[in-house]
Amino acid sequence: MPESPAAFGADLLSQLKGGTSFASADPPRASGNLAPIPASVWPGMELSWLGVNLYLFIDTFCWYEEEESFLYTRVILGSTLAWARASAVCLNFNCMLILLPISRNLLSLMRGTSSCFRGPWRRQLDKNLKFHKLVAYGIAMNATIHILAHLCNLEYYHWSQSPEAEGLVAALSKLGNAPDETYLNPIRTFHTNTITELLRTVAGITGLLISLALILIMTSSTEFIRQASYELFWYTHHVFIIFFIGLAIHGAGRIVRGQTAESLLLHNVTFCREHLAEWQTAARCPVPQFSGKEPSAWKWVLGPVVLYACERILRFWRFQQEVVITKVVSHPSGVLELHMKKRDFKMAPGQYVLIQCPSISSLEWHPFTLTSAPQEDFFSVHIRAAGDWTEALCKAFGADGQALKEPWSLPRLAVDGPFGAALTDVFHYPVSMCIATGIGVTPFAALLKSIWYQCCESQTQWKLSKVYFYWICRDPGAFEWFADLLLSLETRMSEQGKTHFLSYHIFLTGWDENQAFHIALHWDENTDVITGLRQKTFYGRPNWNHEFRQVAYSHPSSNIGVFFCGPKALSKIIQRMCRLYSSADPRGIHFHYNRESF
Repeated sequence: MPESPAAFGADLLSQLKGGTSFASADPPRASGNLAPIPASVWPGMELSWLGVNLYLFIDTFCWYEEEESFLYTRVILGSTLAWARASAVCLNFNCMLILLPISRNLLSLMRGTSSCFRGPWRRQLDKNLKFHKLVAYGIAMNATIHILAHLCNLEYYHWSQSPEAEGLVAALSKLGNAPDETYLNPIRTFHTNTITELLRTVAGITGLLISLALILIMTSSTEFIRQASYELFWYTHHVFIIFFIGLAIHGAGRIVRGQTAESLLLHNVTFCREHLAEWQTAARCPVPQFSGKEPSAWKWVLGPVVLYACERILRFWRFQQEVVITKVVSHPSGVLELHMKKRDFKMAPGQYVLIQCPSISSLEWHPFTLTSAPQEDFFSVHIRAAGDWTEALCKAFGADGQALKEPWSLPRLAVDGPFGAALTDVFHYPVSMCIATGIGVTPFAALLKSIWYQCCESQTQWKLSKVYFYWICRDPGAFEWFADLLLSLETRMSEQGKTHFLSYHIFLTGWDENQAFHIALHWDENTDVITGLRQKTFYGRPNWNHEFRQVAYSHPSSNIGVFFCGPKALSKIIQRMCRLYSSADPRGIHFHYNRESF
């Protein structure tokens, strides 16, 4: 017998006061029944990056420790020469990589046209920002080693000019005083202030600029700064232009010097280093000649910098293209919906665009997932006011409680994209789980709309046979705009006899006693009180052990794509569930985790 409204309301209130979630009928798993979670392993891309860094560092370090042309340099500097040069090579390597993960058009091209990027390798493209941050840490670490090593080198150079220095060290430091000699030690006298002398050189000035730019970029990239002021993060990140210019000319000073190839032929270092008194007198020991190493940083970064410059030129060209705003809708919970048109705009479900509003900022571009389907004659985005820029945009479009403006009076928008994202792979799996929280549901709107349109085409053949959709939200008002889409999709699936294709689960995590009484008074067995859908809304948080266990039981020996858009804390839980319920047997079930990040 169905519950009466009064009984249901009493039950709901007791759940509210007791703090118990009844989102799932299955009781939570006891912690003792959970299998041990395997330690996470780095994907192939990160391991490859680490391996190349280690190889470059060790190979360069050993070369400078053994190379004959730098033997006399090592007499003064010791192993700090190898530390400085090895870290410099790794720094150049990482600076070569740092721009590639944020070249969005390149990544979209690789995702869409290359058959090499399938399966696990394709998922690596979705971790472009994670890899960008990893490379940035590599730059910071190698830059620190490089700076410390050169500070030590300066002290060694300075000490070798002191009265306490004697023997070969003193002789090498005094080379360059005669007209026919070239110097090895850039600090010419013991009374020279090393810092002042350094800042008179190209290497010193550019090194200081590079260090300051790197510190500014790294500190403003912390999560706290990005959340507090995204604009500060955006503007300071463009100091990278100064960083790369400084890096390209940093080696022009040629402070680190080694023996020339011609001098090595005439001056046998193995013999002459032990016969200092015979220098200039013996034919085998003419005075050694030295020169600085040619700068090479520009060779490392030239290609990526040109590629990224082309990326920005393409963005500027797209900026000039006209974007027509056809519709503006203001939704509850501070969500603004924009419908737009642009010439030759083609998209796929799950892609995103970069949007700029010149009247708010002439430099800032912000990413937003497309919520329209490819079959529609417009493209749309849903924007939640969650920062200075988005709040200013909502205000400019009259979505902050004011009357919505007429299309002709709206501010101009520029759109770059679309670009590929993880969700574009949802049709490549036989079974997909789509999990969203709050406004994170927007990437899945385009997917569900596309499914709706394709359901209208009876000839459509999919590899995808089942979609599990989960939406966790704390505000009942946020369901309004998305519930209409689910209702139309629910109706279309029923008409086409495909009710099994989509299983959706909506979870409300925030409510009060008034809402509980409202639900109780308007209880209906056939439709949900909040969404108007046949599928009832769950109150509380999902029991992920139950959900994953049910999916694993229903689809044994399947590859299941798990697509998530939401906060990091829940992302870690979903990722852990994917590892926990994936089989060790290659023929068993496997959950492949994909997270939306742009």
